[in-house]
Amino acid sequence: MKVNWRLIHSARNSYVALYAACEQSGFILYPVKEPAGEVTCYSLNTINEPINEPGLRDEITNADCVTIIGGSHATAMYQDVIRYADYVVVGEGEYTLPRLLAAIEQGTSTAIPGVATKDHYEPADTDVRLDAYPAFSEMKGYVEISRGCPFSCGYCQTPQMFGHCMRHRSIDAVAQYANRYEHARFVSPNAFAYGSDGVHPRFDKIKRLFHHLRYQIFFGTFPSEVRPEFVCDTSIELVTQFCANSRLHFGAQSGSNAVLQHLKRGHTVEDVVRAVELCCDHGLTPVVDVILGFPFETDEDQLATVRLIKWVTGHGMVHAHHFMPLPGTPLSGTFARPIPLKTAQLCGKLALSGKLTGSWSDTAIKPHS
Repeated sequence: MKVNWRLIHSARNSYVALYAACEQSGFILYPVKEPAGEVTCYSLNTINEPINEPGLRDEITNADCVTIIGGSHATAMYQDVIRYADYVVVGEGEYTLPRLLAAIEQGTSTAIPGVATKDHYEPADTDVRLDAYPAFSEMKGYVEISRGCPFSCGYCQTPQMFGHCMRHRSIDAVAQYANRYEHARFVSPNAFAYGSDGVHPRFDKIKRLFHHLRYQIFFGTFPSEVRPEFVCDTSIELVTQFCANSRLHFGAQSGSNAVLQHLKRGHTVEDVVRAVELCCDHGLTPVVDVILGFPFETDEDQLATVRLIKWVTGHGMVHAHHFMPLPGTPLSGTFARPIPLKTAQLCGKLALSGKLTGSWSDTAIKPHS
């Protein structure tokens, strides 16, 4: 049975992970630019979900093959997606997708936990153990070191997709794949939480990991940003001693403590300010994520975020996004507040000066993390 993978740039990380997992079970995911063969797999996330790419829905609906859809959007909206797909993989796919492919190939019952059909769905009965699967194989990518997040940020899909308990790839397994590159980069919801429960850092484990890596390390920058309350002298000294990156990327999301509390972010504006100052003290450039236009913001909340943006850009850089209500999150179904003209003009001016990047004027460009 030939199994294809619909190439979508924003789903490359999913392709890398699932290619390696399916290869272990004897299935190769051949890259295609349109549905073909006997089976075609898709991964739908924030950027490529049908609301932003309506052509994908028509393509899947009219595909002359079996279609399997996964990803964060499909997980959150499986009851909608199954209307135009044959199967939806809900949640993690490394274990579930090969089981589904084997059942399709054998013509056996496809009542598989974690797979939705038009007639049946039961939740997955397993969690993925990262060490059980290669980080990548023929399709190479970043090394995923952690999954899950103990926090419940109102805008974020991560805990809905991967759960609240953090799981980590072992140091030996991370090194096995990272040492194949001259430049090691990682995927993690919070790189400084590696080896920990996600709340209480284990910097000793991060140091042990670094000692096992042979080449240049990029840690705490895309795509392995960190949380501001994890930024301290110890964590920064690990970066400056072992890593090649000159920047540290972390999320503030708002300049208002009231908004942060509403979001259940688990940190304060003061934590952000402290993190920025520590970066500067140690010679690192802070890159700070900010989200504009939360639906419950007051005018004063928005002004507080503008003040934080101005202050941060005096010390480092800001990455700004317009709020997007992602499906499956506590803020799903809400609407973003418009960004005031003066705020948009400020972002534009800072962008021209090289101090600000992002998508504050187009919610479809960049997902929140």
